[in-house]
Amino acid sequence: MITGELKNRIDSLWEIFWTGGLTNPLDVIEQMTYLMFIHDLDVADNTHAKESAMLGLPFESIFAKEVKIGERIVDGTQLKWSVFRDYPADRMYSVMQEMVFPFIKNLHSKKDSAFSKYMDDAIFKLPTPLMLSKVVDAMDELYSQMEKLKDSDARGDVYEYLLSKLATAGVNGQFRTPRHIIKMMVELMDPKAEDVICDPSCGTAGFLVEAGEYLWSHKKEEIFYDKQKKDHFMNHMFHGFDMDRTMLRIGAMNMMNHRVESPHIEYRDSLSDQNPDKDKYSLILANPPFKGSLDADIVSADLLKVCNTKKTELLFLALFVRMLKIGGRCACIVPDGVLFGSSKAHKDIRKEIVENQRLEAVISMPSGVFKPYAGVSTAILLFTKTEHGGTDNVWFYDMTADGFSLDDKRSVVADNDIPDIIERFRNLDNEVERKRTDKSFLVPKQEIADNDYDLSINKYKEVEYVAVEYPPTEEIMANIRELEMQIGQEMEELEKLLGL
Repeated sequence: MITGELKNRIDSLWEIFWTGGLTNPLDVIEQMTYLMFIHDLDVADNTHAKESAMLGLPFESIFAKEVKIGERIVDGTQLKWSVFRDYPADRMYSVMQEMVFPFIKNLHSKKDSAFSKYMDDAIFKLPTPLMLSKVVDAMDELYSQMEKLKDSDARGDVYEYLLSKLATAGVNGQFRTPRHIIKMMVELMDPKAEDVICDPSCGTAGFLVEAGEYLWSHKKEEIFYDKQKKDHFMNHMFHGFDMDRTMLRIGAMNMMNHRVESPHIEYRDSLSDQNPDKDKYSLILANPPFKGSLDADIVSADLLKVCNTKKTELLFLALFVRMLKIGGRCACIVPDGVLFGSSKAHKDIRKEIVENQRLEAVISMPSGVFKPYAGVSTAILLFTKTEHGGTDNVWFYDMTADGFSLDDKRSVVADNDIPDIIERFRNLDNEVERKRTDKSFLVPKQEIADNDYDLSINKYKEVEYVAVEYPPTEEIMANIRELEMQIGQEMEELEKLLGL
């Protein structure tokens, strides 16, 4: 959630674009994304150089001494943000237009990568050297402010705020999943070095980026000291699909800035016959769009066999089951209606997950998690594809706090259930004795089946009512009359003092 000085700096930056003649919000966001990528490319290159030196690994900078751009050979160092930002405006503009932009467009031209695919039609649209100079200065100030905040989620918040300016957040079902919720879901799933990870509605690739960061933090030696596993991480592990080319471009750049050289990020309608993927992925992390209904004619026929519906949130659940390989795990966000909806399609998909797969957990989240963009109540489903059942006891958790206030301001607060959720999920054996009045507890599969596969926590949670004794009505009325007499006396004394 962007507030204060950071918000002001983004607004000032936006105003520079606006007054300079770029008035289409989509153009502004694209140009800012390119510039952020160019800045981050410099930072990431320096970081990777330091990390490689510490680990004793070989490293070759992408800004090698000589870089070929078209037919020209240029000094690679002048393509670094930290170098060209100090150039006079005219020289900076020519370097950006003639060298830096062609350089980033062709960064992966030799590979059939997501990056090269979505940079093909990228255009540098800043019209004047003076405007570029102002934008670069403003972006340096923006990064300086982000650095002061010491907030690892600042980048995600900046993207969120930029995208909110498109006025589409929550309208077509696209609103960014808060970074701390993504991080919690990744920690619950504990990705492995050999996983093949997918987000079929990836947006800016937040889930894939966080999965990569988790593996870097927890499995660094296992992956990066093994040639085969490192190649898998760089080129084969991460897959994302979306129907918005701007999101795909941002997602591809985001992944590249987080060490993944060649993510498979593609333009695809995941629910349609365009998507042939079946039994392919070992881990799915997703927050699919809840945009109501869609045209049944474009939906893949095998998804409609599982649940005959036009509701995207139900079809995506059926899709996740299809795309996972046996033993594959899924953590996905669903609107509350999926948990208790009474239609045949709702019951069918819940029955599929409970009876034919292994449902492990339902984490109910408070409705303020997606504020200020949406007030929808949601839950996280965690399940494993088995095709032979295996659901025994389902773990329910009533999450009431996520470390932020649940109003539109989303200010930091002390109450936070997330550490407790992660700790308890990793030690489910200790949950057996928990009572239904606790925040978390286990429910046997048979009880869920007997309740039409209802997965809402309120169906199973018990509330303790504390008896409160009130005085008799006569005593309350007497107290009210006594207060009235006191007020009357005091009003008379006040009137005397005022000479009324």
